[in-house]
Amino acid sequence: MRQQLREWYWPGQQKKGENRQTLDVTSCFGSLLQWILKLWPDDEYRIALAMDATTLSDRFTVLVISVVYRGTAIPVAWTVLAGNIKDAWKPHWIRLFEHLQGVIPGRLFVIVMADRGLYAKWVYRQIRSLGWHPFLRINANGIYKPRGESSYRHLRSAIAPKGKARIQRVTCFRSNAIDCTLLSWWDEPHEEAWLIVTDIFHEASNVVWYGMRAWIEAGFKDIKRGGWQWHRTRMEDTDRIERLWLVLSVATLWTVAIGSEDEDASLNEAITELPEFHIANKTRKNKRKRQRTISCVRRGFILILVNLILGQVMLPQKLVPEQWPKIMPESEYG
Repeated sequence: MRQQLREWYWPGQQKKGENRQTLDVTSCFGSLLQWILKLWPDDEYRIALAMDATTLSDRFTVLVISVVYRGTAIPVAWTVLAGNIKDAWKPHWIRLFEHLQGVIPGRLFVIVMADRGLYAKWVYRQIRSLGWHPFLRINANGIYKPRGESSYRHLRSAIAPKGKARIQRVTCFRSNAIDCTLLSWWDEPHEEAWLIVTDIFHEASNVVWYGMRAWIEAGFKDIKRGGWQWHRTRMEDTDRIERLWLVLSVATLWTVAIGSEDEDASLNEAITELPEFHIANKTRKNKRKRQRTISCVRRGFILILVNLILGQVMLPQKLVPEQWPKIMPESEYG
Protein backbone atom coordinates (compact mmCIF):
# COMPACT_ATOMS: atom_id res chain seq x y z
CA MET A 1 0.00 0.00 0.00
CA ARG A 2 2.83 2.40 0.87
CA GLN A 3 4.48 1.70 -2.47
CA GLN A 4 1.20 2.30 -4.33
CA LEU A 5 0.80 5.63 -2.60
CA ARG A 6 4.37 6.60 -3.43
CA GLU A 7 3.92 5.67 -7.07
CA TRP A 8 0.74 7.72 -7.29
CA TYR A 9 2.67 10.97 -7.79
CA TRP A 10 5.36 9.40 -10.02
CA PRO A 11 5.34 9.85 -13.80
CA GLY A 12 3.79 6.89 -15.64
CA GLN A 13 7.04 5.55 -17.10
CA GLN A 14 8.55 5.12 -13.63
CA LYS A 15 5.65 3.09 -12.21
CA LYS A 16 5.72 -0.69 -12.06
CA GLY A 17 3.40 -2.65 -14.31
CA GLU A 18 1.99 -2.03 -17.78
CA ASN A 19 -0.11 0.80 -19.18
CA ARG A 20 0.60 3.04 -16.18
CA GLN A 21 -0.38 6.67 -16.62
CA THR A 22 0.82 10.05 -15.40
CA LEU A 23 -1.81 12.06 -13.56
CA ASP A 24 -2.57 15.37 -15.26
CA VAL A 25 -3.24 17.56 -12.24
CA THR A 26 -4.77 20.36 -14.31
CA SER A 27 -7.64 18.03 -15.26
CA CYS A 28 -8.68 18.05 -11.58
CA PHE A 29 -8.89 21.82 -11.07
CA GLY A 30 -12.41 22.23 -12.40
CA SER A 31 -13.60 19.17 -10.47
CA LEU A 32 -12.16 20.54 -7.22
CA LEU A 33 -14.06 23.78 -7.66
CA GLN A 34 -17.22 21.86 -8.60
CA TRP A 35 -16.88 19.80 -5.43
CA ILE A 36 -16.73 23.00 -3.36
CA LEU A 37 -19.78 24.37 -5.18
CA LYS A 38 -21.66 21.12 -4.57
CA LEU A 39 -21.11 21.62 -0.83
CA TRP A 40 -21.92 25.34 -1.05
CA PRO A 41 -25.28 26.33 0.49
CA ASP A 42 -28.05 27.17 -1.99
CA ASP A 43 -28.88 30.43 -0.23
CA GLU A 44 -25.31 31.77 -0.41
CA TYR A 45 -24.92 33.60 -3.71
CA ARG A 46 -21.38 34.92 -3.20
CA ILE A 47 -17.96 33.29 -3.30
CA ALA A 48 -14.54 34.87 -2.89
CA LEU A 49 -11.31 33.71 -4.53
CA ALA A 50 -7.77 34.90 -3.99
CA MET A 51 -4.64 34.55 -6.09
CA ASP A 52 -1.18 34.61 -4.56
CA ALA A 53 2.27 33.03 -4.64
CA THR A 54 4.01 31.12 -1.87
CA THR A 55 7.63 29.99 -1.73
CA LEU A 56 9.60 27.18 -0.14
CA SER A 57 12.91 28.91 0.68
CA ASP A 58 14.59 29.41 -2.72
CA ARG A 59 13.62 25.97 -4.00
CA PHE A 60 10.09 26.46 -5.30
CA THR A 61 7.47 29.09 -6.02
CA VAL A 62 3.82 27.99 -6.14
CA LEU A 63 1.23 30.15 -7.93
CA VAL A 64 -2.17 29.41 -6.41
CA ILE A 65 -5.82 30.35 -6.91
CA SER A 66 -7.87 29.44 -3.83
CA VAL A 67 -11.40 29.73 -2.51
CA VAL A 68 -11.08 31.70 0.73
CA TYR A 69 -13.22 30.23 3.47
CA ARG A 70 -13.58 30.74 7.23
CA GLY A 71 -10.10 32.04 7.94
CA THR A 72 -8.25 29.72 5.55
CA ALA A 73 -8.16 28.88 1.84
CA ILE A 74 -8.82 25.80 -0.31
CA PRO A 75 -6.50 25.60 -3.35
CA VAL A 76 -8.36 24.92 -6.60
CA ALA A 77 -5.65 25.66 -9.20
CA TRP A 78 -1.87 25.89 -8.93
CA THR A 79 1.45 25.48 -10.67
CA VAL A 80 4.89 24.88 -9.17
CA LEU A 81 7.93 26.72 -10.55
CA ALA A 82 11.58 26.17 -9.75
CA GLY A 83 12.59 28.89 -7.32
CA ASN A 84 16.06 29.54 -8.71
CA ILE A 85 15.02 30.01 -12.36
CA LYS A 86 13.59 33.23 -13.79
CA ASP A 87 10.20 32.63 -15.34
CA ALA A 88 7.40 34.95 -16.47
CA TRP A 89 4.31 34.37 -14.35
CA LYS A 90 1.72 35.78 -16.78
CA PRO A 91 1.23 32.68 -18.99
CA HIS A 92 0.98 30.46 -15.90
CA TRP A 93 -1.71 32.63 -14.29
CA ILE A 94 -3.68 32.78 -17.54
CA ARG A 95 -3.65 28.97 -17.84
CA LEU A 96 -4.81 28.59 -14.24
CA PHE A 97 -7.77 30.89 -14.85
CA GLU A 98 -8.60 29.09 -18.10
CA HIS A 99 -8.84 25.76 -16.25
CA LEU A 100 -11.57 27.29 -14.05
CA GLN A 101 -13.50 28.96 -16.87
CA GLY A 102 -17.19 28.12 -16.94
CA VAL A 103 -17.14 26.14 -13.68
CA ILE A 104 -18.88 28.67 -11.42
CA PRO A 105 -22.53 29.23 -12.46
CA GLY A 106 -23.57 32.72 -13.43
CA ARG A 107 -25.98 33.03 -10.49
CA LEU A 108 -23.00 33.38 -8.12
CA PHE A 109 -21.33 36.71 -7.43
CA VAL A 110 -17.55 36.12 -7.58
CA ILE A 111 -14.72 38.42 -6.51
CA VAL A 112 -11.04 37.64 -7.07
CA MET A 113 -8.59 39.33 -4.71
CA ALA A 114 -4.85 39.90 -5.08
CA ASP A 115 -2.21 41.89 -3.26
CA ARG A 116 -0.23 44.78 -4.74
CA GLY A 117 2.61 42.67 -6.15
CA LEU A 118 0.28 40.82 -8.53
CA TYR A 119 -1.64 43.76 -9.99
CA ALA A 120 -1.48 44.18 -13.77
CA LYS A 121 -3.99 45.37 -16.35
CA TRP A 122 -4.08 41.90 -17.95
CA VAL A 123 -4.99 40.36 -14.56
CA TYR A 124 -7.88 42.81 -14.24
CA ARG A 125 -9.09 42.01 -17.76
CA GLN A 126 -8.58 38.25 -17.40
CA ILE A 127 -10.78 38.13 -14.30
CA ARG A 128 -13.49 40.16 -16.00
CA SER A 129 -13.40 37.90 -19.07
CA LEU A 130 -14.57 35.04 -16.82
CA GLY A 131 -17.58 37.06 -15.64
CA TRP A 132 -15.97 37.57 -12.24
CA HIS A 133 -15.12 40.81 -10.44
CA PRO A 134 -11.51 41.89 -9.79
CA PHE A 135 -10.79 43.21 -6.31
CA LEU A 136 -7.13 44.10 -6.63
CA ARG A 137 -4.95 46.18 -4.37
CA ILE A 138 -2.61 48.64 -6.08
CA ASN A 139 0.35 50.76 -5.02
CA ALA A 140 -0.19 54.42 -4.23
CA ASN A 141 2.63 55.65 -6.47
CA GLY A 142 0.58 55.94 -9.66
CA ILE A 143 -1.89 58.47 -11.02
CA TYR A 144 -5.63 58.55 -11.64
CA LYS A 145 -8.29 60.77 -13.17
CA PRO A 146 -11.75 61.15 -11.61
CA ARG A 147 -14.65 60.44 -13.98
CA GLY A 148 -15.59 63.59 -15.91
CA GLU A 149 -12.28 65.41 -15.29
CA SER A 150 -9.39 65.92 -17.71
CA SER A 151 -6.39 66.25 -15.40
CA TYR A 152 -4.63 63.44 -13.56
CA ARG A 153 -3.88 63.37 -9.84
CA HIS A 154 -1.49 61.39 -7.70
CA LEU A 155 -3.10 58.26 -6.22
CA ARG A 156 -2.10 59.33 -2.73
CA SER A 157 -4.62 62.15 -3.00
CA ALA A 158 -7.37 59.51 -3.35
CA ILE A 159 -6.70 58.12 0.13
CA ALA A 160 -9.50 58.88 2.55
CA PRO A 161 -8.84 60.18 6.06
CA LYS A 162 -8.26 57.51 8.70
CA GLY A 163 -11.44 55.71 9.67
CA LYS A 164 -13.26 56.67 6.48
CA ALA A 165 -13.63 55.14 3.04
CA ARG A 166 -13.61 56.89 -0.32
CA ILE A 167 -15.34 55.42 -3.39
CA GLN A 168 -14.86 56.96 -6.84
CA ARG A 169 -15.38 56.15 -10.50
CA VAL A 170 -12.03 56.87 -12.14
CA THR A 171 -9.57 56.15 -14.91
CA CYS A 172 -6.58 54.61 -13.19
CA PHE A 173 -3.04 55.10 -14.61
CA ARG A 174 -2.08 56.93 -17.78
CA SER A 175 -0.45 53.99 -19.56
CA ASN A 176 -2.33 50.68 -19.41
CA ALA A 177 -5.30 52.72 -18.19
CA ILE A 178 -8.45 51.08 -16.83
CA ASP A 179 -11.88 52.57 -16.16
CA CYS A 180 -12.82 51.27 -12.74
CA THR A 181 -14.15 51.92 -9.27
CA LEU A 182 -11.38 53.04 -6.92
CA LEU A 183 -11.87 52.19 -3.24
CA SER A 184 -9.67 53.55 -0.46
CA TRP A 185 -9.70 52.90 3.25
CA TRP A 186 -7.24 53.54 6.04
CA ASP A 187 -8.14 52.15 9.43
CA GLU A 188 -6.21 52.43 12.67
CA PRO A 189 -4.64 48.92 12.77
CA HIS A 190 -3.15 49.26 9.26
CA GLU A 191 0.17 50.96 8.58
CA GLU A 192 -0.87 51.89 5.04
CA ALA A 193 -4.13 52.64 3.31
CA TRP A 194 -5.82 50.13 1.04
CA LEU A 195 -6.31 51.21 -2.57
CA ILE A 196 -8.53 48.71 -4.40
CA VAL A 197 -9.56 48.69 -8.07
CA THR A 198 -12.72 46.83 -9.05
CA ASP A 199 -15.39 46.88 -11.73
CA ILE A 200 -18.21 46.71 -9.17
CA PHE A 201 -20.46 49.77 -9.25
CA HIS A 202 -19.43 51.82 -6.25
CA GLU A 203 -22.64 51.62 -4.23
CA ALA A 204 -22.54 47.80 -4.42
CA SER A 205 -18.92 47.40 -3.27
CA ASN A 206 -17.48 47.34 0.22
CA VAL A 207 -13.76 47.95 0.69
CA VAL A 208 -13.60 45.79 3.85
CA TRP A 209 -14.18 42.67 1.74
CA TYR A 210 -10.50 42.88 0.92
CA GLY A 211 -9.74 41.75 4.46
CA MET A 212 -10.64 38.21 3.34
CA ARG A 213 -7.56 38.16 1.10
CA ALA A 214 -5.38 37.47 4.14
CA TRP A 215 -7.10 34.07 4.47
CA ILE A 216 -5.03 32.70 1.57
CA GLU A 217 -1.90 33.43 3.61
CA ALA A 218 -3.46 31.51 6.50
CA GLY A 219 -4.15 28.72 4.01
CA PHE A 220 -0.45 28.59 3.11
CA LYS A 221 0.32 28.27 6.82
CA ASP A 222 -2.10 25.33 7.06
CA ILE A 223 -0.30 23.64 4.16
CA LYS A 224 3.11 24.25 5.74
CA ARG A 225 3.97 24.48 9.43
CA GLY A 226 0.44 24.94 10.74
CA GLY A 227 -0.95 21.78 9.22
CA TRP A 228 0.28 19.42 6.51
CA GLN A 229 4.03 20.13 6.99
CA TRP A 230 4.73 20.53 3.26
CA HIS A 231 7.79 22.64 4.10
CA ARG A 232 9.56 19.40 5.07
CA THR A 233 9.30 17.87 1.61
CA ARG A 234 12.42 16.38 0.05
CA MET A 235 10.95 16.38 -3.45
CA GLU A 236 12.92 18.15 -6.16
CA ASP A 237 10.68 17.60 -9.20
CA THR A 238 8.05 20.31 -9.75
CA ASP A 239 5.64 17.94 -11.54
CA ARG A 240 5.62 15.56 -8.57
CA ILE A 241 5.01 18.46 -6.22
CA GLU A 242 2.03 19.60 -8.29
CA ARG A 243 0.51 16.13 -7.88
CA LEU A 244 1.26 16.18 -4.15
CA TRP A 245 -0.57 19.51 -3.87
CA LEU A 246 -3.70 17.75 -5.14
CA VAL A 247 -3.54 15.58 -2.00
CA LEU A 248 -3.04 18.68 0.15
CA SER A 249 -6.00 20.42 -1.50
CA VAL A 250 -8.38 17.48 -1.03
CA ALA A 251 -7.18 17.06 2.57
CA THR A 252 -7.78 20.76 3.23
CA LEU A 253 -11.28 20.63 1.74
CA TRP A 254 -12.10 17.49 3.73
CA THR A 255 -10.89 18.80 7.08
CA VAL A 256 -12.18 22.34 6.70
CA ALA A 257 -15.65 21.11 5.76
CA ILE A 258 -15.81 18.87 8.85
CA GLY A 259 -14.24 21.52 11.08
CA SER A 260 -16.39 24.43 9.95
CA GLU A 261 -19.63 22.48 10.31
CA ASP A 262 -18.65 21.51 13.85
CA GLU A 263 -17.52 25.05 14.67
CA ASP A 264 -20.82 26.50 13.50
CA ALA A 265 -22.86 23.88 15.37
CA SER A 266 -20.80 24.33 18.54
CA LEU A 267 -21.24 28.09 18.48
CA ASN A 268 -25.00 27.89 17.99
CA GLU A 269 -25.35 25.24 20.70
CA ALA A 270 -23.27 27.23 23.17
CA ILE A 271 -25.29 30.38 22.54
CA THR A 272 -28.70 28.73 22.90
CA GLU A 273 -27.75 27.22 26.27
CA LEU A 274 -26.98 30.64 27.77
CA PRO A 275 -29.49 32.96 29.44
CA GLU A 276 -31.18 35.44 27.12
CA PHE A 277 -29.36 38.47 28.53
CA HIS A 278 -25.92 36.85 28.73
CA ILE A 279 -23.15 39.00 27.19
CA ALA A 280 -22.43 36.29 24.59
CA ASN A 281 -25.98 36.61 23.27
CA LYS A 282 -25.67 40.39 23.14
CA THR A 283 -22.46 40.28 21.13
CA ARG A 284 -24.01 37.61 18.92
CA LYS A 285 -26.97 39.88 18.20
CA ASN A 286 -24.61 42.74 17.44
CA LYS A 287 -22.80 40.40 15.03
CA ARG A 288 -19.38 41.11 16.47
CA LYS A 289 -16.86 38.66 15.08
CA ARG A 290 -15.95 35.89 17.49
CA GLN A 291 -12.24 35.19 17.80
CA ARG A 292 -11.36 31.77 16.36
CA THR A 293 -9.20 29.84 18.85
CA ILE A 294 -8.53 26.84 16.60
CA SER A 295 -8.51 26.74 12.81
CA CYS A 296 -11.21 24.81 10.97
CA VAL A 297 -8.49 22.67 9.39
CA ARG A 298 -7.10 21.64 12.78
CA ARG A 299 -10.58 21.15 14.25
CA GLY A 300 -11.60 18.95 11.32
CA PHE A 301 -8.36 16.94 11.50
CA ILE A 302 -8.93 16.15 15.18
CA LEU A 303 -12.55 15.11 14.58
CA ILE A 304 -11.64 12.87 11.63
CA LEU A 305 -8.78 11.26 13.55
CA VAL A 306 -10.92 10.54 16.61
CA ASN A 307 -13.64 8.99 14.47
CA LEU A 308 -11.12 6.85 12.59
CA ILE A 309 -9.87 5.54 15.93
CA LEU A 310 -13.49 4.66 16.73
CA GLY A 311 -13.80 2.87 13.39
CA GLN A 312 -15.95 5.54 11.74
CA VAL A 313 -15.35 7.67 8.66
CA MET A 314 -16.45 11.32 8.52
CA LEU A 315 -17.06 12.62 5.02
CA PRO A 316 -17.71 16.25 4.08
CA GLN A 317 -21.42 16.95 3.90
CA LYS A 318 -21.58 20.71 3.45
CA LEU A 319 -19.67 23.96 3.70
CA VAL A 320 -20.83 26.71 6.03
CA PRO A 321 -19.39 30.03 4.80
CA GLU A 322 -19.07 32.92 7.18
CA GLN A 323 -20.90 36.11 6.34
CA TRP A 324 -18.79 38.55 4.41
CA PRO A 325 -17.62 41.58 6.42
CA LYS A 326 -20.60 43.90 6.71
CA ILE A 327 -19.05 46.87 8.45
CA MET A 328 -19.33 49.73 6.00
CA PRO A 329 -17.04 52.60 6.93
CA GLU A 330 -18.32 56.14 6.63
CA SER A 331 -17.85 56.72 2.93
CA GLU A 332 -17.27 59.62 0.57
CA TYR A 333 -18.58 59.08 -2.96
CA GLY A 334 -17.22 60.61 -6.12
